[in-house]
Amino acid sequence: MAPLRVLCIHGYRQNSVSFREKTGALRKLLKKHVELVYLSAPHSVQHPSSEDAPEKDNNSGPGPGGDEDPKGWWFSDVQARSFSAQQQCEESLGLDESVTVVREAVKDQGPFDGILGFSQGAAFVAMLCSLQEQKLEPEFSFRFTVLVAGFRSACNEHQRFYNSPLHIPSLHVFGLEDRVIPDNMSRELLPSFQDPQVLTHPGGHFVPAASAHRQTYQDFLKRFQ
Repeated sequence: MAPLRVLCIHGYRQNSVSFREKTGALRKLLKKHVELVYLSAPHSVQHPSSEDAPEKDNNSGPGPGGDEDPKGWWFSDVQARSFSAQQQCEESLGLDESVTVVREAVKDQGPFDGILGFSQGAAFVAMLCSLQEQKLEPEFSFRFTVLVAGFRSACNEHQRFYNSPLHIPSLHVFGLEDRVIPDNMSRELLPSFQDPQVLTHPGGHFVPAASAHRQTYQDFLKRFQ
């Protein structure tokens, strides 16, 4: 049985290399069934400030090749070119370029069965699924999505992505001790999907992949095998 191919969209201040490292346990957990393909965002992130919360795994700093080249999918503060999930904004910066990067990846490296996102990446993936269902991105044909520490964008220009519940099968994963994207923010994204499945874990801001989670991931994924 050919493994499912899943496009992986990292969090703010990460990149494809660091996200690949941080999801090593997930790759191991799913290796017989799933091939994970990692993509970097097009926007470089400058000078961290205290408000510009990094989306780091609670218990690991940057590994080798880690977050030295931090990237983002869009900025909520257009002037400062920074991002905070809590920041209310009228308009954002950089989303269109990010959609283009995903479109090119699908064209060049696809097809992909599914798409997985973490944190800002998960919020972005929800928007990509909306574009797919509105038939605005003919290249996209994702059959399922996994959203880890996802949230609804607080930016006004993004509210068009939440007009009607998406039919794509979705698994929503979040930590009850997440301090970067608290679980109530992840729960606010659930009504944007028709029949969301949920996996909670007792930890913080990371992609969980303990043996306790294997069954939930596998049960969800085997529908698409």
